[in-house]
Amino acid sequence: MEPQFGLKRPDQVKDAPNQGERVPPGQFLSKKFPVLTYGSAPKVDLAAWTMRVYGVVEQEITLDWQQFTNLDWVTINADFHCVTQWSALDNTWEGVPFSTLVELAGVKPQARYVLAHCYGGYTTNLPLELALEEGFLAHRHNGSELGKDHGWPLRLIVPSRYAWKSAKWVNGIELLTEDSPGFWEQRGYNNNADPWKEERFWPELTR
Repeated sequence: MEPQFGLKRPDQVKDAPNQGERVPPGQFLSKKFPVLTYGSAPKVDLAAWTMRVYGVVEQEITLDWQQFTNLDWVTINADFHCVTQWSALDNTWEGVPFSTLVELAGVKPQARYVLAHCYGGYTTNLPLELALEEGFLAHRHNGSELGKDHGWPLRLIVPSRYAWKSAKWVNGIELLTEDSPGFWEQRGYNNNADPWKEERFWPELTR
């Protein structure tokens, strides 16, 4: 499977200039926040929107938009690293911590992984421990609501991983006992996606 969005394989990527300790290897700073999406943005009606938390939980829950907005919202500041080699520093996100949401359903001890589900059928997977530590469900970015093409009304943000893990238009969180690769992970992208290790693709794609 060829890399998407015109991204070259790691052995074809030229080293990016050193841009400081906050910019991972192979990345360039961007003053913009580009839109990169597989397929078209879905049409989401807030009146019909729901967030479902299910799987290895004590009790499955489904929240509508009003119930979600009644949760405790916070603001975080985090950098953002796209696999297509651009990084944006000091992003301000407003929304709900992942841990706040899943605690409503009660996480069973045997839960180890998360699969985020989105409008349009997109999925991405994460270790539960990582999601609880830093996962964030954002509705606002840098003082404004997310644009439609950036995942409005809700986007999962995982700052320490390449941004395909920060799924757009998220509407479901499934807790699992075993890992289940998501959309891009099934198509050759690295399962862990650590930008500091340049984990862009599965090892066999770099040979």
